[in-house]
Amino acid sequence: MTRLAPWFTVKVAEPHALLRDSRTFSAAAMDCGIITSKTVLLILSLIFWAAGAALSYVGAYVISSYKNFDNFVGDKYVLIPAAIIIGVAVLMFIIGIVGCCATLWESKVCLSFFMLIILLIFAAEVTAFVFGVTYRSKIKGDLEKSMTEVFQKYDGKNAETRAVDFLQSQLQCCGVKNYTDWTSIPWFSSHNRTVPHSCCKANTTCTGQFDQSELLNVQGCEAKLEQLLQSVLSYAMLVVLGFAIIKFFGMLSICVITCRSGRRDYQPLYA
Repeated sequence: MTRLAPWFTVKVAEPHALLRDSRTFSAAAMDCGIITSKTVLLILSLIFWAAGAALSYVGAYVISSYKNFDNFVGDKYVLIPAAIIIGVAVLMFIIGIVGCCATLWESKVCLSFFMLIILLIFAAEVTAFVFGVTYRSKIKGDLEKSMTEVFQKYDGKNAETRAVDFLQSQLQCCGVKNYTDWTSIPWFSSHNRTVPHSCCKANTTCTGQFDQSELLNVQGCEAKLEQLLQSVLSYAMLVVLGFAIIKFFGMLSICVITCRSGRRDYQPLYA
């Protein structure tokens, strides 16, 4: 207590009291960080199952989309991102169980194992994202050549025929660049200058006559197929990037808990 005047005094806190208050505040802040980190890990573990299901759907959808048009996609390596996604999804179902056990059992060993798994998945997702960016730019160059080769083999009976008919009916297109491409295909001249019925617009009396362009889908298939594949791959890349960010915050939470537990016993969740 310091007296400045008879009517005014200033109370000076003792040094040990300030130190005690500082330590109390620091401990409270750290405890809050521990509880927050544990909550993040528990929530992360619980959503691993949902994440695995979502990634399984995305991977299957990408593979299914490419499989429907595999005759037109010459470079099969574009499926690498989808294969990685499905592999990651399978791991996620297992990791969800490991994460819950590590958080609830408060085991440093399990947390370290959980950290390693998250790190590996994070690396795999980054790899899938990089492959997606790389092969996304190669789609356009591969399509024109492979599609032209498949269309030239159209004879009304073989596997290429079924692929072309499926493509044209599903995407409502005709030819590679446009419907006039059929004039350079052997089928056209051998079938009275007609195009396949898969070029016809829906709910019309189209018979495939080339001069009845108002009844035909005149737009080419290359642009539509490229747009479809690009959108599917972009969607897959966006999902992978989102889950990679979640893994990053999970790794930060484990680091916070591990560093704190080295100074004090690992406290129970929400204690």
